[in-house]
Amino acid sequence: MKHFDIIIIGGGPIGIACGLEAKNKGLSYLIIEKGCLVNSLYHYPVNMQFFSSSELLELDNIPFISKENKPRRSEALEYYRRVTTTNTLNIHLFETVLSSTKNNEGLFEVNTSKDNYTAKDVIIATGFYDIPNPLNIPGENLTKVSHYYTDPHYYAGMDVVVVGASNSSVDAALECYRKGANVTMVIRDKEISSHVKYWVKPDIENRIAEGSITALFNSSITEITDNTIIIKGNNEEMTIKNDFVLALTGYRPNFVFLEQLGVTISTDENRTPTYNTETMETNVSNLYLAGVVCGGLNTHTWFIENSRIHAVTILNHIFSKYRYRRF
Repeated sequence: MKHFDIIIIGGGPIGIACGLEAKNKGLSYLIIEKGCLVNSLYHYPVNMQFFSSSELLELDNIPFISKENKPRRSEALEYYRRVTTTNTLNIHLFETVLSSTKNNEGLFEVNTSKDNYTAKDVIIATGFYDIPNPLNIPGENLTKVSHYYTDPHYYAGMDVVVVGASNSSVDAALECYRKGANVTMVIRDKEISSHVKYWVKPDIENRIAEGSITALFNSSITEITDNTIIIKGNNEEMTIKNDFVLALTGYRPNFVFLEQLGVTISTDENRTPTYNTETMETNVSNLYLAGVVCGGLNTHTWFIENSRIHAVTILNHIFSKYRYRRF
């Protein structure tokens, strides 16, 4: 088996940050990513604009220059690609981690879809964007239903229902409306989420107020058919014509994978993984969490801008132990 000091699972911005920090400290490392580089960002909507300014998305003090103060998806892809290639980071793309167990020597044996490795320490930086929160209703598996949104042109001239009232839902509703879709938002709460970007929130509220976008508050979808959806709200049920459903109901970390690695998950509604906030080490010794995966279902806790520090925290802790753990 190929051996490394550290294996980093996840090739997003925080995984890249961990790789940079490991390289800076002279430790051998490997980043393993099951998709393309910064896979989650790649699957964001094509016109998406970040809430954070470009300097708050920077890694290792490498400047991120963008046309606007708040960069767009394409600029972020270019930035993280340039950071990775310029620093010749050791990263394997389109390689899936299947399992990780400790052997008798205390080393992690990491098995992937392409190879097997050993490492002294493992960092999990897998984010939360791969597993959508399901609606759990009849018709959810129809081809017209998607939990991801990319480009509004696809929905031009169609009757589109957007489920949710978060940033992704609001962006999708506004963009589809402006490309000629007939948009209805189905929102279980009484108003648009307070987490929506401050420069976008007035736009969606004004479009709803003028009737350009229909918003059904305190409502939920109970069934999806080939040509309609059934909605229940305020003790009433209605059926409306429908071509596509964008079920942008949020996403969750891969709890099964974390539990397979031995990480304890809280039993409350947030399902927060167990880790030491001072070192980011989990209940499994030498296994660390970095980035948004730390928040469990509370996915608004961690972002790139406030979890970049996890890389420094983890690598400082690992490096401090190395003189005691040379193999």
